[in-house]
Amino acid sequence: MNIFADFEWRGLLADCTDTERLTQRLTEKPVTLYCGFDPTADSLHVGHLVPLLGLRRFQNAGHHPIAVAGGATGSIGDPSGKSQERQLLTKDQIAANVAAVRPQLARLLDFETKRNPARLVDNADWTAGMTFLDFLREIGKHFSVNQMVAKESVRARMEDREVGISYTEFSYMLLQAFDFYHLCRDFDCELQIGGSDQWGNITAGIDLIRKKLGRYAFGLTLPLITKADGTKFGKTEGGAVWLDPRKTSPYRFYQFWINTDDRDVIRYLKFFTFLGRAEIEDLERKHAANPGGREAHRALAKAVTDLIHGESATEDAIRASQILFGGSVEGVAESVFSDVLGEAPTRDLEAARLDGAGMPLVELLVHAGLCSSKGQARKDIEGGGINLNNLRETASARAVTARDLLFGKHLLLRKGRKNYVVVTAKR
Repeated sequence: MNIFADFEWRGLLADCTDTERLTQRLTEKPVTLYCGFDPTADSLHVGHLVPLLGLRRFQNAGHHPIAVAGGATGSIGDPSGKSQERQLLTKDQIAANVAAVRPQLARLLDFETKRNPARLVDNADWTAGMTFLDFLREIGKHFSVNQMVAKESVRARMEDREVGISYTEFSYMLLQAFDFYHLCRDFDCELQIGGSDQWGNITAGIDLIRKKLGRYAFGLTLPLITKADGTKFGKTEGGAVWLDPRKTSPYRFYQFWINTDDRDVIRYLKFFTFLGRAEIEDLERKHAANPGGREAHRALAKAVTDLIHGESATEDAIRASQILFGGSVEGVAESVFSDVLGEAPTRDLEAARLDGAGMPLVELLVHAGLCSSKGQARKDIEGGGINLNNLRETASARAVTARDLLFGKHLLLRKGRKNYVVVTAKR
């Protein structure tokens, strides 16, 4: 399957400046393309994955991708798709964000291959030496204000009389167009890809290339991802789902994907993984026949977590998930168990109560809030409904001692299938 046909099958084509001509161009020889990522935070999030993986799909097909870290454009803020003006970042913040985002971009693109290595550039490198007057003379004169105002990203903000649009954000389109022009001139870049909200910025760059270089360039936009229930993709109760494991742990990252709505899971397999058509269609058939089996969900969560965090981190995330479904805690690393702590209710306990003969399990269950009384605790234990460290306990006379502590500090209690409490011993 050629790259364009693959994008169509995956549902990754929102719009294209000239589909027929670009399709033909892609069959002739490798094309150089780019996508920009403004460093508005110290990490990318899952919303960046579709265009970033789009670059990798082109690279896998033999083309030459350029990822642009927006050290310059990030200092302005793109108004596209925004109802409010972004808060401007300081130069130090932008520099720190670019440094943090670079390894994330590098993880998803191949910079080592000799055939078509990816490039990573920063648009601050070619804007820093240009004065404001030079920019107006060399770039600004090629743009009609009437045309700029007609762009959706600008028009929508201008129609909101309370918010409006500042001259700073109004100028963003010119900066992005300058990027495309610079990359076309110096790197023979012919194609820009981006989210569908970037259409106006992309076409502005194509016009500038035509006027200044007399060349034809292409633009291709990818759909902005939505969820079947109408809520915003990439958000959870805890906020955005980040690619940096310090901001979103691999466990929580895995959980984000495993909890995908049944109606979205096949679409997301197409959007966010490199699984082939045959494999995805097989998962689609299995999902339709038995949605409760969740095979498609597991395949999605594993593939994306492998991609972003590596197979070892994915295995740890799966182990942590299994603990909350009764899986063995034997041999589990403390770092993995720490993810469980964030998902289960916790109670503190004076460590001294576990010394010597220890604390009766019935008392511990009442202390943890899993049982309303010692009598109820005895009934639950003798009925086979109580687990300590995911091992069933049936002796109501059982005492819990310091030897039962996981990592010398935790006890994992479970009543029934889903009622968990982690008790932490404190000295």
